[in-house]
Amino acid sequence: QVQLVESGGGLVQAGGSLRLSCAASGSIFSFDLMGWYRQSPGSQRELVATITKGGSTNYADSAKGRFTISRDNAQNTLYLQINSLKPEDTAVYYCNAQKYLPPRNYWGQGTQVTVSS
Repeated sequence: QVQLVESGGGLVQAGGSLRLSCAASGSIFSFDLMGWYRQSPGSQRELVATITKGGSTNYADSAKGRFTISRDNAQNTLYLQINSLKPEDTAVYYCNAQKYLPPRNYWGQGTQVTVSS
């Protein structure tokens, strides 16, 4: 069973930066798609960014320009760099990993990011 463990969240002031990490229990090279999602209280979980096995990235409009997703296959780790943090970025951030064939979908337990104004 694949395990994904997020870390790097915390309390930061607006304008600050964070780098979130998602460590996988096994090789992430086998994942066709990995991504970060977030969920704030009273809201649905929403996509932040994804990255394919080949390194192609996709960002939600709210994440463009301030968020950078990357993956280190050698370290079996997915990252999310967040700059110029805003209070509206406050949420629990979740790591996701998917395989297409056979279809598999894995989630981490989440890491809390809180941005104070």
